[in-house]
Amino acid sequence: MVVLTREQLEERLSTLHQASLELVGVLSLDEVLQRIVDMARAQAGARYAALGMIGEDGKIERFIPAGMTTEQVKHIGDLPVGNGMLGAVMVEKGAIRIPEIAEDPRSGGFPAHHPEMHPFLGVPIISGDRLLGLIYLTDKEDHFEFTDSDERVIEILAAYAAVAISNAKLYQDVVDRDESLMKRNQDLALINNMAAAVTSSLEIDNILQQALERVLDYLDVEAGEIFLADENGQAFRLANHLGDIVKSFWTRDSFSLGEGPIGQVAENGRPMVSIDPEREVGYFRTEVIESGLCCVACIPMATRGSVVGVMCVAAKEPQNFDERVLDLMGSIGTWAALSIENVRLGRQSRRLAVLEERERIGMDLHDGIIQSIYAVGLALDYARGTLDAEPDAARSKINQAIEGLDTTIRDIRSYILDLRPRQFRGEDLMEGLEQLVEEFNANSRSQAILIGPRNGLDGLPTANATTLFHICQEALANAAKHAKAGLVDVRLLTSDERIIMEVTDDGLGFDLRKMRATLGHGLSNMHFRAQKVGGDVEINSEPGSGTSVVAWVPRYT
Repeated sequence: MVVLTREQLEERLSTLHQASLELVGVLSLDEVLQRIVDMARAQAGARYAALGMIGEDGKIERFIPAGMTTEQVKHIGDLPVGNGMLGAVMVEKGAIRIPEIAEDPRSGGFPAHHPEMHPFLGVPIISGDRLLGLIYLTDKEDHFEFTDSDERVIEILAAYAAVAISNAKLYQDVVDRDESLMKRNQDLALINNMAAAVTSSLEIDNILQQALERVLDYLDVEAGEIFLADENGQAFRLANHLGDIVKSFWTRDSFSLGEGPIGQVAENGRPMVSIDPEREVGYFRTEVIESGLCCVACIPMATRGSVVGVMCVAAKEPQNFDERVLDLMGSIGTWAALSIENVRLGRQSRRLAVLEERERIGMDLHDGIIQSIYAVGLALDYARGTLDAEPDAARSKINQAIEGLDTTIRDIRSYILDLRPRQFRGEDLMEGLEQLVEEFNANSRSQAILIGPRNGLDGLPTANATTLFHICQEALANAAKHAKAGLVDVRLLTSDERIIMEVTDDGLGFDLRKMRATLGHGLSNMHFRAQKVGGDVEINSEPGSGTSVVAWVPRYT
């Protein structure tokens, strides 16, 4: 047996201590493991060494050999799983040192192409009560077996190795968490940009284009498509395709609910990942397979439990569509679905508003103008019957009919003016209001007067002047149509900071408390217009006491 002198042992331990301190400072787990196995081999003078890393399931998950060539490792085949002497160290969790492996009953032999090995030293790497790994050494180069000193040195190295491995794992966990957080932040930034882009658009085609472009760019995939549901939600038709590699993925442009990958995703509302085109030849075009696209994922675009569409992305390389990526695509799909629904609801709302306006116009025409014309007809019919017997009465009825026709003409012109209101073209505000009042007086039964400064409006922003013009236009229309006002007073006032306009009428008025909960479109539009340019509107009214509308806008931007 080789016995080291005290000085030799101290020198050996000092060298080991210095090397181990350097080892503890390494933060890369791969580098730590390689250094440990190389240090163990050098310290024990072993021809062969290996380090086995133990996973959470208690099995060897990584095996790092030293002393064998790459060809030798390749010929041996599968890595050890922890049988024989390796498993014995795992079970006993203590050092094992024997002169001949083959003679030990715990040995399980060697696989084909494995080099001959005789003496063995195995030491566990333990942190607390947890087994992190194992150091294996065989065939001491300068002696026929490993010594007690070798065992002590490797046990010390194993203690340092436990600290180094734990540090490297902690560091790797921090790096992984930081990378995960960075990816999450990137995902959130993408979703935020996506939301801002699609919610600002009123065109479905633009929403689909924005969604698909961002997904393809972010995931770095070659092509994508979106299928949209019809009004009944029973059929999904191709609405958008991006990617020059193929013109289309599928053999058809429409799928029924539950039919094919598109219909199945739409029906169950769950993503279908890594569809292999070669296995779905009945649905995929041959060009898809020929182009090299091998991985397709289909994601539902859903909102409020309803699938609005299905987004598909395809790639040449197998993509890692993990939970994070699927969540990201699902979020983008949801934003796109919400935006599409909002656009559709907006269109329905506008169609409903047109129908309601048509109905209102029809009722107004029937209750007002048509009744007036019918009254004129009755008057003329009476005049015709009394023309010979009572000429004076007949002339009176004819004059009454003429007045009625004049009134009806005024009403018709008022309706036309209401449906096609005068537009403000950015001219001087006072000139615009004067023309508006002139047209109002010519086309309504009410009369309006305008009082305001000829100077002092220089530099008023066009947007602010346009706002006051339209508020005045709305107030005059309300005074004529609803308030049945006889006189309307329009006043324009200026100050250093504001332009103030007051429109007052002597009409029927209304209960403001009842109107606040359900402001009509005209009144709510006044508030919206003023607040949009930094101003405001105050409306005061009482039944039988007329209405006052006071609006102001900033003097400058």
